[in-house]
Amino acid sequence: MTRGEDYLMREVGPYRDNPGASSSNPDVSHYYDDPSHTQAATHAPSPYHNSNTNLNNMSSSPNDYRNLETAAPRSSAWLEKSQTGSKRAKWIVVGSLVGLAALVAIGVSLGVVLSKKSSNSDTTTSSGSTAGAPAGTNPDDPSNFPKNSTFKQSFWGIAYTPLGSLLPDCGNSLAEVIEDIQLMSQLTTRIRLYGSDCNQSSLVLAAIQETKVDMSVYLGNYPDPTDNGTAYYRQKQEIQTALQTYGTANVAGITVGNEFILNYVTQAGQSDPNGSAGDAAAAILIPYINDTRSMLTEMGLSIPVGTSDAGSYFNNEVLEVVDYGMANVHPWFANVSIDDAAAWTYEFFQETDVSLAQS
Repeated sequence: MTRGEDYLMREVGPYRDNPGASSSNPDVSHYYDDPSHTQAATHAPSPYHNSNTNLNNMSSSPNDYRNLETAAPRSSAWLEKSQTGSKRAKWIVVGSLVGLAALVAIGVSLGVVLSKKSSNSDTTTSSGSTAGAPAGTNPDDPSNFPKNSTFKQSFWGIAYTPLGSLLPDCGNSLAEVIEDIQLMSQLTTRIRLYGSDCNQSSLVLAAIQETKVDMSVYLGNYPDPTDNGTAYYRQKQEIQTALQTYGTANVAGITVGNEFILNYVTQAGQSDPNGSAGDAAAAILIPYINDTRSMLTEMGLSIPVGTSDAGSYFNNEVLEVVDYGMANVHPWFANVSIDDAAAWTYEFFQETDVSLAQS
């Protein structure tokens, strides 16, 4: 899948530390963080936005954060379906969320496309529009953009992480997220985020509202089992800020954990998500899930809370406390050819995850 010339990403400026940045006069192009924790991070509104509302966020701690793209060793066992019926737990799924799980692998491919940088750095015009924006876009109204006639809303959902949204290299911008939302809204009505660092929850919700597209998002919290909750609580505050600022109209759920059980179990040299390592991981993850639900209750909000894991690495105890489960089913990790990938993904998902949900 190619993005097309009209949707080439602009070169993202580097993450910058600027303790002197003022919330009353923010830099539109950059997300600021003060490593000394002496001030909250701020991100300016889009040049299209007239409310001049600043997004105050919890300052992050890059040194305590593990690179989310460093995959844990994959056990071949996760590529196999569940071994016994006795280990099948009740999988609580909201509506047709099952469809999203089957398409996560497809979303990854689009995410790769969106993360590619243009070979030519585009410039920003005085009107606030950019050379990388779709031709014909109204520079004062991001909801007025031309549609690509070859695109169809054929995906139930797409997994997405804005470029420049992994600590310590925050370098995303609302203008670029708007371009991504303009593109993805022509392919789907749902997206899923893996985490919330670098202000991405607020940026995505702001972009959806400013483009006025039919889009809902599953916000994500990507905790680290080894940091005593540092990553979880940092992202929890990012999510809370986003909900307070933009409301819940475009929020489909909050996903706490991504392959949390898989990573913990395989790093322990085990393969059973309901073995000793799986239950130990659940004992760490479940309090985060419950804490997220408590936060929502205190805010007077009712939003589904779920988790995401590898297709056959759902822990029974975790499944008992979530509202939905998202299964990551990746033919690439199973060394499946591109010719067989779609059929393999569908078969694996039906035999492993749908069966689990219906048991």
